[in-house]
Amino acid sequence: MSYQGRSGRTTQLVSIGLLNMPLIFITALLGLIGVMVLYSVAGGDFSPWAWRHATRLAVGLLLMYAIANLDLRTIFNFSYPIYGGVFLLLIAVELVGNSGMGAQRWLNLGFVTLQPSEFMRFALIMALARYYHTLHRDDVSQPLGLVVPMAMIGLPALLVFAQPDLGTALMLAASGIGLVFLAGVSMRYFLAGIAIAIAAVPVVWNYLFEYQKERVLVFLDPERDPLGAGYHIIQSKIGIGSGGLFGKGIAQGTQSQLNFLPERHTDFVFAIYAEELGFIGSIILIFLFAVMIFLMFNIAAQMRHRFSQLTIAGFAFALSIYVTVNLAMVMGLAPVVGVPLPFISYGGTSLLTFMAGLGVILSMERQPMADLPK
Repeated sequence: MSYQGRSGRTTQLVSIGLLNMPLIFITALLGLIGVMVLYSVAGGDFSPWAWRHATRLAVGLLLMYAIANLDLRTIFNFSYPIYGGVFLLLIAVELVGNSGMGAQRWLNLGFVTLQPSEFMRFALIMALARYYHTLHRDDVSQPLGLVVPMAMIGLPALLVFAQPDLGTALMLAASGIGLVFLAGVSMRYFLAGIAIAIAAVPVVWNYLFEYQKERVLVFLDPERDPLGAGYHIIQSKIGIGSGGLFGKGIAQGTQSQLNFLPERHTDFVFAIYAEELGFIGSIILIFLFAVMIFLMFNIAAQMRHRFSQLTIAGFAFALSIYVTVNLAMVMGLAPVVGVPLPFISYGGTSLLTFMAGLGVILSMERQPMADLPK
């Protein structure tokens, strides 16, 4: 299959069979698992979540394939403009964004509602990768070489924190700092950063909203408010624990069918999955995520360009952080911070962002020797 480009030349589309089929298969499988769980959450009904998730999954797969066909130089050249555009969207959220559930996180464009903070994760990784691609390796750990990446991470994280969306802000910062670490910045800066972060905890605590403080306190002692702030995590742990070895079966879980667990189609979707498919099903899901992350890091290790290496490794690190934090959250091992489970939780912006990131990875993998400017 081919199409006519602006230059008049015919450009051949890449055969799907030439792309990384194991990665594509796991992506589609995880998305279909999400459809199944959302079907179950709705009491054995594809409406209102499962059909929409399936539609977005189909759109996401097409988007992934389209991006996989892009020239690597195009991705490289647009990495900074994409970051700048998403940063402007975050500012627009502060000015004219839609509010919901006590936060102002969305932009209503009429035909679609977007959450720009999810796009920023995608944009930040590519922009940082381009920065370190052009930075001489000897300058990576120089103080002046850290100013730009810290600003690129800190400014959008502060805008997201102000929405307020502490969870996404922390995930954004963690994804960015993870890429800085992968770029080879000296460990002494990370140790200094950890020390500063610990020292800043009392100051940051004073700027948290009451519900955010309550989430931290409930994490330390869920029983302090079992019918209020601690209700989510208590019901989540009940669901996970009651699943046993093989689970209760699709659409047979009491936590979802009897509406005990709030936010069961978004942040706490894993609790429903674990209750209905049990320990064995949970291990299979975690294994699929582990294989996906391994494949991504393996692709990164084979790349010739620093831009490709860091972009792919950055996406892999971000995915691992999201999965780890979500699972820890629903099991009571971390405070509830509102982090979705990639490909499984309901949410169009999050799903499409991860699919776009995978499209970039597929594009980079098929062009390991492309010439990029320094």
